[in-house]
Amino acid sequence: MMRKTLLAACAVLALSVGTGVAYFSSTPVAHAETATKDEENTYGLLDLFGSVFERVRRDYVEEVTDKQLIEAAINGMLTSLDPHSNYLNADSYKDMQVQTRGEFGGLGIEVSMENGFVKVVSPIDDTPAFRAGLKPGDYITHLDGKSVQGMTLQDAVDMMRGKVGTSIKLSVSRKSAEPFDVSLVRDTIKIKSARSQREGDIGYIRITSFSEKTYEGMKDAIDKLTREIGKDKVKGFVLDLRNNPGGLLDQAIAVSDAFLESGEIVSTRSRHAEDTQRFNAHSGDLTNGLPLVVLINDGSASASEIVAGALQDHKRAIIVGTKSFGKGSVQTIIPLPSHGAMRLTTARYYTPSGRSIQAVGIEPDIEVKQLSVSEINPAHRRAEADYRNALTNDTLKKDDKAPQDQADGNEPENGVEAANPEESKLKDYQLARALDILRGVALYRERDTMAR
Repeated sequence: MMRKTLLAACAVLALSVGTGVAYFSSTPVAHAETATKDEENTYGLLDLFGSVFERVRRDYVEEVTDKQLIEAAINGMLTSLDPHSNYLNADSYKDMQVQTRGEFGGLGIEVSMENGFVKVVSPIDDTPAFRAGLKPGDYITHLDGKSVQGMTLQDAVDMMRGKVGTSIKLSVSRKSAEPFDVSLVRDTIKIKSARSQREGDIGYIRITSFSEKTYEGMKDAIDKLTREIGKDKVKGFVLDLRNNPGGLLDQAIAVSDAFLESGEIVSTRSRHAEDTQRFNAHSGDLTNGLPLVVLINDGSASASEIVAGALQDHKRAIIVGTKSFGKGSVQTIIPLPSHGAMRLTTARYYTPSGRSIQAVGIEPDIEVKQLSVSEINPAHRRAEADYRNALTNDTLKKDDKAPQDQADGNEPENGVEAANPEESKLKDYQLARALDILRGVALYRERDTMAR
């Protein structure tokens, strides 16, 4: 009886998941005979799942709950698809909703799981992780002396979260350096996703992530800098997207639209052609067409790459820095009533010219590497293409391979530290070059105007 009930539940689960995906398409089944055969295979596999489930719950060395096993099975199904699909239980879903609003508790660090270790994607500005000197590409091997191997990413994240004011020790492995321990005190993380400062006659704006208030924060920064410098004196703007791991698609579209008068910003293409979506710019450039330089690096991912790609294709900005991360996929959050949600990769996105940057990244117009005194093997460059089960780029020819970074071995840059207004500008070589480029473009425009 238990087994029949379990199989029925599994069947309902499978159909529920299928319905969630089918929300984006209503394609009818073409051949009933084929569908019947597929159903038979599906129920046979569900019977296999039921057998394993029963054996584990009965004979595993320690007692485990049905909820633990079912949630682990669901998460395993999703994470096997690609690095960005996963299951969010009720608590994780709630945390994600809080994070997108721009305020949450923790260490202030964006992480992923790679080769069994927790990998730092990017520390968030002015947080415990940032102040402790954690860098993109660092591996966290132990939490309070406990190895992270064998943990899920969610397990590790849960350990790093906790009551504000409590501490946790992280064991960190960094390429070309000896492993070290660092103690962090948990804090309330309030993300101000748009920061700004005046650089003489140029406005500098850094976007650290794309949360619900990113566009409004950037708009306020542009207005403030224009007033401080003077509307007739401002030469242009630098938009810093280095080590920005992405965020909300609608905010990336809004930020791109802020600098464009018309044209496509991004398109998303899913499994079914009829679900293709295109997002276009509206009239009105917040900077009135002033020169714009966008800074990117290998920590610029997803929403950051949408902005950089749109402005590059429209020749609205000069892209400076190093090749971006290469995450060209869109994840949809599908709520599962009373059981959290699942994050599912539902589409790839394409820049206005129709190029996919999945596993390839955005190539800067002018490559400028961050100065560093140490060198490592360029093969160590981290990128979306390095992830297990990463989506392939469907615009490449069959025999082509995603181009590899041809860097001469400089250590991956840490633009977050260098772009911090409190740091010496001499440390931020990329920003210095961006300012030089912008002033050169502004001077050329002025001379061209005078010549007319």
